[in-house]
Amino acid sequence: MKVKVAWAALAVLAVTATGCGSDSGSGSGDGSGKTTITFWDNNGGTRTPIYQELIKRFEAANPSIHVEYVGVPIASVQQKYDTAIAGGDTPDVGGVTTSYLANLTGQQALEPADDWLAKSSVNGKLATPMLDSVRKTVPDGKLYLVPNTSNMDVVWYLKDKLQQAPNTWDEFFTSADELTKKPDEYGYTIRGGAGSIFQILAEMYSYSGVGEFFDASGKSTVNDPKNVEFLTKMAGLYKKDTPEADVTNDFPKMVAAFGTGKIAMMHHNLGSYNDHVKAHGKDKIAAFALPTGPGGKRTIVANPVDGFAVFKNSEHKDAAWKFVEFLVSHDGNSYWNQQTGQIPANTEAQGDSWLQDLQHVKTAVDTLNDPGTQVVSPPYYLPQFSSITKADTEPLFQKVLLGQMKPQEFLDTLAQKLTDAQAEWKKATGG
Repeated sequence: MKVKVAWAALAVLAVTATGCGSDSGSGSGDGSGKTTITFWDNNGGTRTPIYQELIKRFEAANPSIHVEYVGVPIASVQQKYDTAIAGGDTPDVGGVTTSYLANLTGQQALEPADDWLAKSSVNGKLATPMLDSVRKTVPDGKLYLVPNTSNMDVVWYLKDKLQQAPNTWDEFFTSADELTKKPDEYGYTIRGGAGSIFQILAEMYSYSGVGEFFDASGKSTVNDPKNVEFLTKMAGLYKKDTPEADVTNDFPKMVAAFGTGKIAMMHHNLGSYNDHVKAHGKDKIAAFALPTGPGGKRTIVANPVDGFAVFKNSEHKDAAWKFVEFLVSHDGNSYWNQQTGQIPANTEAQGDSWLQDLQHVKTAVDTLNDPGTQVVSPPYYLPQFSSITKADTEPLFQKVLLGQMKPQEFLDTLAQKLTDAQAEWKKATGG
């Protein structure tokens, strides 16, 4: 089954290891005659064994190529890439998402994939919406990232606590309250620390049904009255139907809290599936799409597209592209996404039986395939988008939860930053 909707935009080894594309990845330093390429995984840790298996398969099929794996923690990957680019010591292949693709292309660090894809065996087999999302992220419309996967925000829940998944936000708030049993059982957990802003954006637009991040004049819609209304309701759950510790929750803390079995619901995306299985067992968890907004409309804020890029500094681009081709082939792409519980970019892999057997993935695919689903594309193309939604505003969101800042003031501040960034980007690109 192919996902046909407009998804629209949809640490084991230290990074100090040497062997990047412009240096020790430049040949057969060990006398073996093999070409060595370096691959940076942009979310090293949980995914490391998956890549180790894929690299093992690739090297067996391509004995003249050795892949050196480096697992980079997701929290520091952008900084690591910036440092590597400045030092001329980039990898041959790197995991990259559209959330920071504009930053890398702005530094002219990546090799366009258009010509390679036209001659590749995977040409015509990668989901067009994902390819389009990548091209829309950069001003010149070129393909600097080969899609591997897409994701979708969902609410994970414990089936023994919540028998019927809420469909509307009113039902969600009711469930969060009913499932709270003080002193130590809560209906929900809020992500108040690192990574909080994208999640609250996804929730707000799901509730309001607003279909664009900017209006026709270029003004941000983040502070739309319906978004303010939602944030006021969500912040009202803090300490009432959520733990007090939520104010500093980053992803690991949020997952750990949910893993105790004392919290009924947790908003994240498909990618945390393995964490929940490890904590609870696959038969005790399920997921539902973010609830519907006005008139029963379902609005989804598109997650970044995740994939692979070849760096310009690579001295072995043929070997690098061969590795990328293997990773996004039917077998490679299917294996990776089955292990992570996400949506494949390879349309042949989208038809594999495992996808139908994973409830959360099937839920995501059905939601995205629903012609009534509205997909809103965040402005990943803005070079400042990441800093605005992280360093600039995460501390302010914590103030909202603590009652030190009004939701209206918070969203006005965020909206102004996005509006200014949009105007600056249009001026720079002639848009």
